[in-house]
Amino acid sequence: MKQETDLERDKHFMRVALKEGYKGLGRTSPNPPVGAVIVKNDKIVGKGYHHRAGTPHAEINALKEAGEDARGATLYVTLEPCNHYGRTPPCTKAILEAGIRRVVIGCRDPHPLAQGGAEFLKSQGVYVTSGVLEEECIDLCRFFLKATKTDLPWVIAKIAMSLDGAIATRTGDSKWITGEEARRYGHRLRNIVDAILVGRRTVQLDDPSLNCRLRGGRDPARIILDTHLCLDLKYKIFNLCSKAPTIVVCGKRASLDREKAFKDKGITVWRLPEENQRVCLLSLLKRLKNEGYLSLLVEGGAEVHGTFFDKGLVDEIYFFYGPVIIGGREAKRPILGQGIDQLRKALRPYKISMRRLKDSFLLHGQISNIQTL
Repeated sequence: MKQETDLERDKHFMRVALKEGYKGLGRTSPNPPVGAVIVKNDKIVGKGYHHRAGTPHAEINALKEAGEDARGATLYVTLEPCNHYGRTPPCTKAILEAGIRRVVIGCRDPHPLAQGGAEFLKSQGVYVTSGVLEEECIDLCRFFLKATKTDLPWVIAKIAMSLDGAIATRTGDSKWITGEEARRYGHRLRNIVDAILVGRRTVQLDDPSLNCRLRGGRDPARIILDTHLCLDLKYKIFNLCSKAPTIVVCGKRASLDREKAFKDKGITVWRLPEENQRVCLLSLLKRLKNEGYLSLLVEGGAEVHGTFFDKGLVDEIYFFYGPVIIGGREAKRPILGQGIDQLRKALRPYKISMRRLKDSFLLHGQISNIQTL
């Protein structure tokens, strides 16, 4: 009975640490979002989260708030404390100096430099418990964990469609299929990812800004696939006032004169290898990770989505359904590409959930499992 009580207490305070960690989601790359809580005599004496790379980690912020109350207390942290000198000193050192008696960890850190904090703390006489709400803690830092394990960012496919699975009418009319609440949720996704991607045709058809319109939100980097650098510089995306960069990705054979025109406009251009006369998406994902982008939101169009799905590059899906039925053989479909030839080869997302967003619906699921990557 006491063990059950202790476990429930640990879960309760780890949930508080998770809530702290989510405050930093989308702000910490290339570091993970982490939350920490310090508890003494069943009372919270300190809380903290990692704000952004180069600033104190969650544990340090929580220790600072706790002050002398940290001595003899328990530290709850969503990710294993780091045990190395990077842009900041190791958190394990600060934990020992503060006199923390016990550390409860959500999930372990697979990073080859940062890992080992749990074992080090144990060797110094600190009581360590690992794996409390592990799945929830993995979800919090899934972008970082995938990038660490595979050297690729976490890829989210986001699609807004009608109840019968169309993204536009036969004439291309698509505004607006989903309702205002669903569109607001889409901006919440933009607020937590490092980068957002569309293809050339989406820019030409929709003239999107790809910014985040939430109050206090943050714009992701905007990635445009334009293999031959055909786009005109008149589009909104090339004329934004935003701290986030706009990056046009082209093939090796694209015009040097066009590249200069983009750069003169302040647009970054990446030249990457081609595959089947299009930019190689795997090369793009590797470049993104190397530049510190740990998450990518793919917003279309249908050919782009199709290629990401065909190559098995999608980790998570957000499918929004609006309260309309479009019909017709020529209505635009959300995912093209090659597709599969047998149902047994179909992708089967797990952790599927459905929620209502006023007049629209959201289906969410994961395709990749961090623990098996």
